[in-house]
Amino acid sequence: MIPLLNVDWQSLPADYSLSERDADVLALIENEDLAIFTFDGLKRRTGLHSETLSRILARLEEEGIVKKEAEGYRVTPKITELKVNQPRKEEHSTPLVQTFLPSDLLTQQLILALKGKWFGVLRWLGISENNQGVTMKWITEDGGIQISANIQGTALNIEAKFLTNHNLNLALKASYQLMTNIGKLCQSSRAAKSALAQNVAYYGENPFMMPA
Repeated sequence: MIPLLNVDWQSLPADYSLSERDADVLALIENEDLAIFTFDGLKRRTGLHSETLSRILARLEEEGIVKKEAEGYRVTPKITELKVNQPRKEEHSTPLVQTFLPSDLLTQQLILALKGKWFGVLRWLGISENNQGVTMKWITEDGGIQISANIQGTALNIEAKFLTNHNLNLALKASYQLMTNIGKLCQSSRAAKSALAQNVAYYGENPFMMPA
């Protein structure tokens, strides 16, 4: 199982009625800044049994913290009132790809086309949106690697979090699969008349990485 956050139970509000496990899942959602997420994606991310996670999400929904919708679970503003995001052992993000999208590409259309999609070993986790732009997140089938694609203006950054699987080659292959699909979307867009990317930077071995 992937370790969850170690929440300071005493810091929670006095009328907080959820369990410690609920708080761990809630803290993970908040730390990942997820606005919308899927059950299957969160299951892979946490490593929890389906029945356990189902009960946790049911309780969070009863508390009005998440709301189940057609595309998954949407996080409500109530999550900020709980302040359960506690620090844990930092999960380093490893940069994989840095590039620029065509300036005439409608990024909102690109996001809508990518959101919720599976690519190779990647399974959709969820999406966040803040002053750092829009970040789409995927998780590998085994839950060991999280791949995030951040779009801010025309800049595209793809990063990996190695949770239990430290296979850099797998993460790179997954990022290439994602880039291939982004390329196809750009080429099919009437607005994208030029090449997909300019100034592409691919990253090799990271000094913080463990061998595969």
